[in-house]
Amino acid sequence: MNIFITGGAGFIGSNFIKYILKNHADYHVYNLDALTYAGNLDSLWDVESNPHYRFIKTDIQDAGALDEILAPGSDAVVNFAAESHVDRSILDPQAFTHTNVLGTHVLLEAARRAGVKKFVQVSTDEVYGTLGSTGYFTEESPLLPNSPYSASKAGADCIVRAYHETYSMDVNITRCSNNYGPYQFPEKLIPLMVINALHDKPLPVYGDGQNIRDWLHVEDHCQAIDLVLHNGRPGEVYNVGGHNERTNLQIVQSILSELGKPESLIQFVEDRLGHDRRYAIDATKIRNELGWTPRYTFEDGLRETIRWYVDHRDWWENVQSGEYRKYYEQQYGSRLGARS
Repeated sequence: MNIFITGGAGFIGSNFIKYILKNHADYHVYNLDALTYAGNLDSLWDVESNPHYRFIKTDIQDAGALDEILAPGSDAVVNFAAESHVDRSILDPQAFTHTNVLGTHVLLEAARRAGVKKFVQVSTDEVYGTLGSTGYFTEESPLLPNSPYSASKAGADCIVRAYHETYSMDVNITRCSNNYGPYQFPEKLIPLMVINALHDKPLPVYGDGQNIRDWLHVEDHCQAIDLVLHNGRPGEVYNVGGHNERTNLQIVQSILSELGKPESLIQFVEDRLGHDRRYAIDATKIRNELGWTPRYTFEDGLRETIRWYVDHRDWWENVQSGEYRKYYEQQYGSRLGARS
């Protein structure tokens, strides 16, 4: 099987590439990434010499490049490519619309022209909006996004669904709860708090810290996407969640406890605009249809993740310094990576 993974140099995409190469040794994986600020090939150092892996520098908004890359009859596209940080979407919403909505549309068109057999759109539970103190998001929950980021992802999901209904494309959409694990960009909650704690810097917590998220280890998410890729029913949406609800404050307190740092480092800051109060996923459908269940407990997964950031300072220090971007510009410039 030839799999084209867009946004494969990002956090979840890079972990998925490793998962596929490990569990499907005969597959060929093509990593398409524009290498924007969150794209980091350092996350893929251990597979870059694998003969079944190729990196191609391109943007999903570049229709001409996609037509060159996607061969007729290509097996699958898994779309991770997205602007994904809510705070950035509040500051610059237009960039999110361009990449997440228009980019997905351009990619779908290229996949349709090439006759791609399966298209998997990796989305987020944030498209459902916010929950009260009880209840869960199901695949039938209405899309009620509250941030420019989640609105752009909801728009992309609607376009993907339309290509199934209109053109009979075999598509699936996955909507996952908050991921954590190795190689996550340092501005996200868990790595940011770990890194600040290691430096004895204040740990900024929005509002009262009582916003609730459902957390899932990235490897469990990768397994779910793999199952959907191979066995998902055409046109279906699959929610993926870990039933690990924690407040943001609980997450920060757990990190400080694991690192032996004082809670006096916690600093409450003005809340984010439009900050959703609670997310929680009902993953019954993917469990019943595809047999997926998470392997990690949250306690073990968080402990392992914290240790990873402690042991891999070089990785996140390169990200924070911007050195990884300089290497890409030198190595790739604006040229298209070779495909074999």
